[in-house]
Amino acid sequence: MTGVRKLEVAAEDAEVRLDRWFARHFPALGHGRLQKLLRTGQIRVDGRRVRAGLRLQAGQVVRVPPISAPAATAERPPPIIDAADRRLIESCVLYQDDELVVLDKPAGLAVQGGTGQSRHLDALAAVLARRDGTAPRLVHRLDKDTSGLLVLARTAPAARWLTAAFRNRQAGKTYWAVVAGVPSPDRGVIDLAVAKQAGAGGERVGADPGAGKRAVTRYETLDQAGSVAAWLALYPETGRTHQLRVHCAVLGSPILGDRKYGGVGAVIAGLSAGTRLHLHARALALPRPDGTTLRLRAPLPAHMRTTFGELGFDRNRAGEAGEP
Repeated sequence: MTGVRKLEVAAEDAEVRLDRWFARHFPALGHGRLQKLLRTGQIRVDGRRVRAGLRLQAGQVVRVPPISAPAATAERPPPIIDAADRRLIESCVLYQDDELVVLDKPAGLAVQGGTGQSRHLDALAAVLARRDGTAPRLVHRLDKDTSGLLVLARTAPAARWLTAAFRNRQAGKTYWAVVAGVPSPDRGVIDLAVAKQAGAGGERVGADPGAGKRAVTRYETLDQAGSVAAWLALYPETGRTHQLRVHCAVLGSPILGDRKYGGVGAVIAGLSAGTRLHLHARALALPRPDGTTLRLRAPLPAHMRTTFGELGFDRNRAGEAGEP
């Protein structure tokens, strides 16, 4: 036990839910006790009352009342990673250097652990540890069923500048999506605030112009299959949870396979992979502190290649729409 502490959120903990942050650093604190401390305002972030699902940002300050010592003081057993998962992670590496690793995350692999989620990239990243045993750390995230570019930091200084680059919109991102229907107009800007919504069914957000956080997405249609489907390039200018999925649904052309936000309208009969989410983090332009820019592309995953072929999309229409 100790007195009240005010702990600054580290770069490697950016985008981690508050309850998971406590589970990581204060494993002796049970869920029920955490909820009580939150309800009574004994736990605060930047001086404000918050909920367990708040996603933390680097530099925020968490008020921690007297509870057990942080997990950092205890030895943690290393994760057990089988040979198949080791090969998987190694095959995902698109780029690496002394500061960072960029992976082509496969669809279906969770980025972080959660309820009923024991296999996730945060743990499997130990495969890519440095010689001193330090594993690379997440600096942003993708949904479990979204594929494509994911960046991890190898060092604490790299984690700080990478987190700042994503938070301050310095990192240019391009996503490719197949949507059900064709948006009108065929290109434009969606400026629509989103907010978390209560209810069953897991994490969910919705359009909320009044109380939500501003969310901005530029989009353009690269090709279409009549009025049935379209291939979009999406350029998020903000990084809200499920932003692209909500914006495409509001546009009237939900992302193919996204039943969560598109319902039955996100399904096109006759497609081999039509039930899978068709959202891919295609390209990234990442400015470095030395003034250079790292530019990377991730190839389409197999299920999206299959759908492109079945819908007759012409990949040559992409032009420069893979570059943010």
